[in-house]
Amino acid sequence: MTDLPKYRYEELADQIQEEVRSGKLPKGAALPGERAMTEIYGVAIGTVRRAVRLLRDRGVVATLPAKGTFVLGAGGTEGDTSES
Repeated sequence: MTDLPKYRYEELADQIQEEVRSGKLPKGAALPGERAMTEIYGVAIGTVRRAVRLLRDRGVVATLPAKGTFVLGAGGTEGDTSES
């Protein structure tokens, strides 16, 4: 990997993925709502949305419309930002 700086949404996705790995967010757990996450992590709502999208791409979470976003497992490697 390179030592290039990361976007804030990538850092947030890595942080949440680490919370899943550590067991703080267990499989099947619902993530807090977007607005709650802005307060918890001190970021803008757009940052939360991009981080959740990245976590979906990594296979860490799944979002069910009108239900929420739920943890599937630890997913792929941190820092894997390949987007198709």
